[in-house]
Amino acid sequence: MQVRSLKEQYKIIDEILKARLDTVLQPLMAECGIDTWVIAAKEYNEDPLFKILTPAGFPTARRLSILVFHNNDTSVDKYCVNLNYPELSKYYTLSWDPKTETQMEALGKLLARLNPKTIGLNYSDEFAYCDGMTVGILEMFKKELPKEIVEKFVSADVLGVRYLETRTDLELDYYSEVMAVAMDVITEAYSRQVITPGVTTCSDVEWFMKQKTNDLGLTYWFEPTIDVQRPSGMFSGDEVILPGDMIHCDYGLVYLGLCTDTQRLGYVLKDDEKEVPEFLVAGMEENNRFQDIVCSKYIVGNTGNDVFTQSIAQAKDEGIQAMLYTHPLGNHGHAAGPTIGLFTNQNPIPVKGDVQVNDRTCYALELNTARDLVGYEKTVWFYTEESVAFVDGQVRYLASGREKIMVI
Repeated sequence: MQVRSLKEQYKIIDEILKARLDTVLQPLMAECGIDTWVIAAKEYNEDPLFKILTPAGFPTARRLSILVFHNNDTSVDKYCVNLNYPELSKYYTLSWDPKTETQMEALGKLLARLNPKTIGLNYSDEFAYCDGMTVGILEMFKKELPKEIVEKFVSADVLGVRYLETRTDLELDYYSEVMAVAMDVITEAYSRQVITPGVTTCSDVEWFMKQKTNDLGLTYWFEPTIDVQRPSGMFSGDEVILPGDMIHCDYGLVYLGLCTDTQRLGYVLKDDEKEVPEFLVAGMEENNRFQDIVCSKYIVGNTGNDVFTQSIAQAKDEGIQAMLYTHPLGNHGHAAGPTIGLFTNQNPIPVKGDVQVNDRTCYALELNTARDLVGYEKTVWFYTEESVAFVDGQVRYLASGREKIMVI
């Protein structure tokens, strides 16, 4: 898959921003009961949501940048209370004349004119992406804005989660393209051009994936990892890859403002083999079955904990030894939305697990199944992770090939 030019990428990112501002904000502000949403950020200490609400050509806040969104019941009026920056002014109405007033005076006048019942700010006890307002800015607001405005401050954390997790048609269209680039990197990594059995180490393949991502002009949101399983156990790092190894990768890149998160399995053929051994194929089929079980529990209104407990219960009933630790996916890798189990805690998760599943959202379907295989000293784990979209009540995979162990 050819990576688009930087100019094309900027254009697409800005098209996505416009679609989100025009179509996503108003119904979510109404749903969450936030009349006006204020997002303020200092340069190089940006609120995570600030970066999602600004164009590609405006990568950081400038001095103190303030965005204000007001639900007028049919659409959202969008303002910026800062110096005049052309890239930002394409999307926001400038609402400060520094020659005649201070920035806080301008913000106070704007909020007084809008006269909202509630003013949402990004502070939260539980949700990191919605806790971006610094103490310094909050104290300044309380000190310099009129009391009647300050009394309307409420946490906008639910709105922040809903905005971050909701995907537009445009984003869903591009997500498959983003995934295709990620799969190209994985496919090349799982090839004899990269892996020479008996010579190449797990670390060598990791460095290939890092370098390949960098050569494409992209970034990854976590360090790619490679490990292998063989009859004597699981190995990684400087371990040399051998014929008969089952290889596992974990890889997530960032492209067009969207994150991927993928774990695929590969098998290094022995000299006398032409295909993956049947006992590993059977283990993969069982893993696919557990993926299907989890997908069947994605129902609007189900909480993350519902999906987790129902999936694990059905797997147990079917005799599948499974773990589930799926997470939302989008502008961030571990994104905003319902937590569906944790690798380190296979129980319902308070608060974050109580967040409900909503339509038009994306997830990293991350899980594993395990089998005791003849000839293996330790349990064999089938670790998989697929990027999926949940749209119109159905889960769809953003890349093909999830049912196969790739042949090397």
